[in-house]
Amino acid sequence: MAEVYKVSLKALIDEMKLEVIYTPGDPSQIFIYNNDINRPALQLTGFYEYFNTGKLQSCGNTEFAYLKGLSHEERAASMDKLFSYKFPALIICQNHDVLPEMLDAAKKYCVPLLRTELGSSEFLARGIAYLNVELAQRITRHGVLIEIYGEGVLIVGESGVGKSETAIELVKRGHRLVADDAVEIKKVSAISLVGSSPENIRHFIELRGIGIVNVRRLYGMGSIKTTERIDLVVKLEPWDPDRFYDRMGVDSEYTSILGVKVPSITIPVKPGRNLAVILEVAAMNNREKKMGYNAAQELLGNLGLEMEASETVSNWQDF
Repeated sequence: MAEVYKVSLKALIDEMKLEVIYTPGDPSQIFIYNNDINRPALQLTGFYEYFNTGKLQSCGNTEFAYLKGLSHEERAASMDKLFSYKFPALIICQNHDVLPEMLDAAKKYCVPLLRTELGSSEFLARGIAYLNVELAQRITRHGVLIEIYGEGVLIVGESGVGKSETAIELVKRGHRLVADDAVEIKKVSAISLVGSSPENIRHFIELRGIGIVNVRRLYGMGSIKTTERIDLVVKLEPWDPDRFYDRMGVDSEYTSILGVKVPSITIPVKPGRNLAVILEVAAMNNREKKMGYNAAQELLGNLGLEMEASETVSNWQDF
């Protein structure tokens, strides 16, 4: 059974800087489970089919213009019907004055009532973006996440293969560490993954023979980042002379993480290979491919050769 994630109403209030008009209890004990926000314009007219009571509700200019055109009795009936569904909270946008009927219904049904100075569109965009991240499906996996030239590179491989040593060399070269050892991966959209570090080990990195070091204190604020989108998965493995490694880069390899396909490559490790430089090239090459350029295909074209490209998708468990 999939794990259900939640975010407290207090966290939303703090993030969006919302004014609390009324709350029936401690906002930190009121939870939101749905990442969408609804404008109940249709519901105010009496249409409640397909109404999702798990969503936050937001009223702006349109809703208030309609409500102010009703008589006191009609407005009271409309508010009573709406709040009877006991959704997580209603947010008033653009600092509209609270209608007495709205406040009475909120108190009657114990539904939090909040207010923001933001317009409806801006509040919905920012609020949904925040909820998408906080309520995203997620996993935690062993690896290192580092930003290289703006590309989020997730380095995976067996323990002791050199992930952390490569990461510290990349930090010395001006790139930024996001997470070492444990990477929290969130699916923030159907095509996007964002990685971060657990707060208790954030900015720390383990180097065998030295121990634990704090990257932020050693190299400064410019050497770390809190979150980063995952653009490339790099698997480091000990060099296997009997294995064939891709030398052209025509074929495309992907790793499926939480149902999202991420470009991936396998890099064999042996003495004398500068992994930091190789990963820099891998990150830049991945960016070029996203922009539509493939060096291997151009070279084959220059040689008058054609090679049919293939695509391989590996599940995350294969790593």
